[in-house]
Amino acid sequence: MVSLKATFISETALLAQNSNKDFLDAHNEARATVGVGPMTWDDKLATDALNYAKKRIDDCAMEHSMGPYSENIAGAINNTTAVEGVNLWVDEEKFYDYKSNSCVGGEYRHYTRVIWRDTVRVGCARVYCKTGGIFIICDYEPPGNNDGEHPY
Repeated sequence: MVSLKATFISETALLAQNSNKDFLDAHNEARATVGVGPMTWDDKLATDALNYAKKRIDDCAMEHSMGPYSENIAGAINNTTAVEGVNLWVDEEKFYDYKSNSCVGGEYRHYTRVIWRDTVRVGCARVYCKTGGIFIICDYEPPGNNDGEHPY
């Protein structure tokens, strides 16, 4: 009986960490650190993100949808939360040099997509893959990450 209760509490806590608000708050916290205004949640973007995420359930392949939106995708381990997924992208800040608007190490364009000043709407999804991982996707509107432009 104790293990069932512990499992229920654990699953409830995990669900509470994967809401639309969790995705949105994680984005807006990152944006606030650089003085960029908040985004709002967009149900259409979230629906489109979920529809694509469902296509990745069988293989969890890190392939972009090639849809009309700017997007970030991430593959993660089984209990990665929405906030942790967004933070995978935000952690790329260390590879971005604002002054030169260039890369100083690893990948940084997921980070700049999160903080892009002109992007005002976001919708995300998170699904469990049959391979045991998690596929996380966020779609952004209007698109950003224009080559040669600073994100803010």
